[in-house]
Amino acid sequence: MNQQKVDRDLRSREIEAQRNNRYSSGAGAIRTFTGNKIFIVALLVLSLVALASAQKKDSCTDCHSQMEGPMSVPVQQLMKGDIHKSRGLSCVDCHGGDATQDDPSRAMDSRKGFVAKPKAANIPMFCGKCHSNAEFIKKFNPAQRVDQEKEYFTSVHGKLLKTGDANVATCVSCHGSHGIRGVNDPQSSVFASNVAETCAKCHANADYMKNYKIPHDQYDKYKSSVHAKMLYERQDRSAPTCNDCHGNHGATPPGIASVANVCGQCHTRQSALFQASPHKPVFDAMQNGECIQCHNNHDIMQPGDEMIGIGPKSTCVSCHNEGDKGFQTAARIKTIMDEMIAANSRALGILNRAEQSGMEVSKAKFDLNDSKDSMTNARVLIHSFNADEVEKVIKPGLEIAKKSEKAGEDAMSELGFRKKRPRVLFSSFFWLRSFTSN
Repeated sequence: MNQQKVDRDLRSREIEAQRNNRYSSGAGAIRTFTGNKIFIVALLVLSLVALASAQKKDSCTDCHSQMEGPMSVPVQQLMKGDIHKSRGLSCVDCHGGDATQDDPSRAMDSRKGFVAKPKAANIPMFCGKCHSNAEFIKKFNPAQRVDQEKEYFTSVHGKLLKTGDANVATCVSCHGSHGIRGVNDPQSSVFASNVAETCAKCHANADYMKNYKIPHDQYDKYKSSVHAKMLYERQDRSAPTCNDCHGNHGATPPGIASVANVCGQCHTRQSALFQASPHKPVFDAMQNGECIQCHNNHDIMQPGDEMIGIGPKSTCVSCHNEGDKGFQTAARIKTIMDEMIAANSRALGILNRAEQSGMEVSKAKFDLNDSKDSMTNARVLIHSFNADEVEKVIKPGLEIAKKSEKAGEDAMSELGFRKKRPRVLFSSFFWLRSFTSN
């Protein structure tokens, strides 16, 4: 009995010892695994920090930001609003080199593609590295054109550059080099309201232009034009500026034969009427600029009725002499339009007086708008140089103007009657009183 008890005690101790051994080995394994995991995570974090530090390192910015004078301007001022920087591009994306190196000789190693300042002849290709690469550029803007470099060499600027003329405009002349902004940024040098000033940097410079034997007054003339007034005073960004007529990357002066096509981009109806007019074959034969013959090119003024007819300010008499068919047609068109203008003026004048007197003439005034529309249509139809067509449009408007004038006259007659009626009634009252008293 005692032996059995001893055996049970021994067996219990063995089992307990085994349990303790298993727990100790398990806890040790857990401690070992946990320690390894912490080490691996720490190593991974340190690696990521080192990688991030390497990616953020930019020796170009670090170095130039400590400089003084012009060498610091790109970093300290211009690049803050640059569209390339906003898209995540850096100095090396344009200039090449290795911005992870502190040693200047390594950072600006030509073997790594470093170019400090490209020559004028190389600038289109320099910018074209990205802007002519469809696969690359469409990552930033799928709608972005990739043919600007090719188109540039069709321009007067590009053709001269190929001859070795380094003074002509290249990409950086218009867009800048550092601090380049998007075309829709009001601070961009190629924003609609800034284009003329950008072109004027060269084209308004007499000394610069004298070698090319071209005028330098285009900018001053444009600023006085109706187009400039629309752009600058009305803030109408659809109003034409230099690149709308000359192109931008493929900038070239419109030839005599193409002027009407250029103007016709906006003035479509006038262009179509002129193309079908008797003037078209004459202008082609004489090699005269079509639209500019009457309207000029850069200093285009607001068209006025005084340009029509045979008066001192008429453009018709610059070609037509008294007695010829064109002279007679111009005189007839002017007479028709003057009659319409006078009828509208009379109608509006009497309707305004009636309205100010408290009479109801709103319908007649509204109908008069159709007459004004006829006049607007006639001013466009002038480009057909066909008096019959102009008269055909004027006639319905003239009838409306006469009806509106009659409505105004009737309203004023009614007003006069209303003013007289109280006096008649007052007199009738006293006559009746006097008659009954007798």
